[in-house]
Amino acid sequence: MDLKMRLFWVFLIFLPLVVRGGDIVHDDVDAPKRPGCENNFVLVKIQTWVGDNEGEEFVGVGARFGTLMASKEKHANRTRLTLSDPPDGCSTPKNKLTGDVVLVHRGTCKFTMKAHVAQAAGAVALLVVNNQKELYKMVCDHNETNPNINIPAVMLAKNAGDNLESSIRSGASVAVQLYSPERPLVDTAEVFLWLMAVGTILCASYWSAWSAREAEIEHDKLLKDAPDDFINVEGSGSSGVVDINTTSAILFVVIASCFLVLLYKLMSFWFVELLVVLFCIGGVEGLQTCLVALLARWFKNARESFIKVPFFGAVSYLTLAVSPFCIAFAVVWAVKRKISFAWIGQDILGIALIITVLQIVRIPNLKVGTVLLSCAFLYDIFWVFVSKSLFHESVMIVVARGDKSGEDGIPMLLKIPRMFDPWGGYSIIGFGDILLPGLLIAFTLRYDWAAKKNLKAGYFLWSMVAYGSGLLITYVALNLMDGHGQPALLYIVPFTLGTCLTLGKRRGELANLWSKGEPERVCPHHHPVTAQ
Repeated sequence: MDLKMRLFWVFLIFLPLVVRGGDIVHDDVDAPKRPGCENNFVLVKIQTWVGDNEGEEFVGVGARFGTLMASKEKHANRTRLTLSDPPDGCSTPKNKLTGDVVLVHRGTCKFTMKAHVAQAAGAVALLVVNNQKELYKMVCDHNETNPNINIPAVMLAKNAGDNLESSIRSGASVAVQLYSPERPLVDTAEVFLWLMAVGTILCASYWSAWSAREAEIEHDKLLKDAPDDFINVEGSGSSGVVDINTTSAILFVVIASCFLVLLYKLMSFWFVELLVVLFCIGGVEGLQTCLVALLARWFKNARESFIKVPFFGAVSYLTLAVSPFCIAFAVVWAVKRKISFAWIGQDILGIALIITVLQIVRIPNLKVGTVLLSCAFLYDIFWVFVSKSLFHESVMIVVARGDKSGEDGIPMLLKIPRMFDPWGGYSIIGFGDILLPGLLIAFTLRYDWAAKKNLKAGYFLWSMVAYGSGLLITYVALNLMDGHGQPALLYIVPFTLGTCLTLGKRRGELANLWSKGEPERVCPHHHPVTAQ
């Protein structure tokens, strides 16, 4: 199997990993704001101390009720943390809580009851440990008004609560400091990630169009030099290019769904390690292909001289020269991927893979593009939202986070750290959110060049504007919806596909775009036959 076909199957494997970033916070109960239960949900930092040593910092989410916390660390007090007895905090505690922050378990009674009990016992704040890894929002009951709670209430994820509880039960003195710093209005990481996604599609589209043009020139040259007896022979097209048909477009989503469920069921440390290996294989081949294409102009002889290598077949000297560097780069990233700046290597490998796949995998017409993007649109919505009713959690989000794997999420995505955000973390975008719309956008540029259209009269410029707008709306929605994971294709597909369909209809070219995918051509060797 040659390089191009291996990359094609890597594309199939990576297709389901369409993820988007954000702090995963879910509504626990759908309850409207009421007096006394009208706080905005805010993320809360819980800095810990075990004995005299500074411990881990955890993140919680503030309740709809209770008093607000300090927004700056210097205004927050360090307070002793005490376990509630009974652990659910639903009845008068047997131990003394005066002046302490109390840690209770979720369940048995409503959240406001736990807060009332803690407040009556003299606690200065309430930490509720969730029974799941996620953070759920604590609200009042549907008909509850003015609960008169005057202490802060915060929910912790299960792993954070278990960590604190084990420290206390070991006999150590544990203290916490609660505060809620404000996030910047504009996330600079999302701005750079937007530029990265748009720039990747831009580069891939021009490479794809340039390759198609060179293949067409070669084809026309063969036709020009060929005898008249061979004029009717079909052109060979671009070598090594995989054209997607309608059946393949549907199968992509079926295979993607099966692979996503497989990831969900088998997610573990070893499985993520396997994904890292697959990512490195794809990244090496993508980086190698991009470097060879860039260096070919300066090392033409090395590109055109070949040597036979077992299993790989004929390989150019230039490819052999850059391969060790690409392999070493991927291995170093894999070994050091947990260090703070490893995201740079991951993004380089990911961008190289995406650009290469978009140059190799193509859609031949707008019909195939419509089927592919429409299926991906439904796929994204189903596995982010609808899957909750079948699996009791969002399958896409669980896989994106890498739950049960012991790792910080899966590697098949681009990410940038939030350097100016007090909460830290990463802004991320999945490969599918770039690859799938990129297939359509690359098609529009190839069509524009073949039809000799300028930017304004063509489809590529408006498709790029539509993609950028759709991705921008995704990030706006992500921030407006309290950090809920958002299916990016929910916004991107209507923008990009709708733009192409609308422009094609208005310009009277939709039928040609839909079926042929290329402008009408007149063969230069065709001579009309006249009757004698």
